[in-house]
Amino acid sequence: MLPVMTGGLSETQPATPEVQHIADQVKPQFESRENRTYSTFQAIVYRTQVVAGINYFIKVQISDSYTGYAHLKVFQALPQEKQGPRLVSYETGKTRDDPLDYF
Repeated sequence: MLPVMTGGLSETQPATPEVQHIADQVKPQFESRENRTYSTFQAIVYRTQVVAGINYFIKVQISDSYTGYAHLKVFQALPQEKQGPRLVSYETGKTRDDPLDYF
């Protein structure tokens, strides 16, 4: 097994309740930028990148259509900074099969 280097992306893993919680916390930021609301916002898979905090790359299902997925890049500061997760960027029009890569 190769060590994960600082700054490198982890392997893609199934979303956990913790990752769903992070997605739920940034959902209002996503909806504000998209200027619409989403009844579906289910984290599917995720990757992490260790920086001065953690970048989460999260694939979320936002509708039942084939392209009903979005990729979120969320920054979680170090615990001592006492900040919630922040939506850095996102990509929409993704499918369930699209790889979750750095963007």
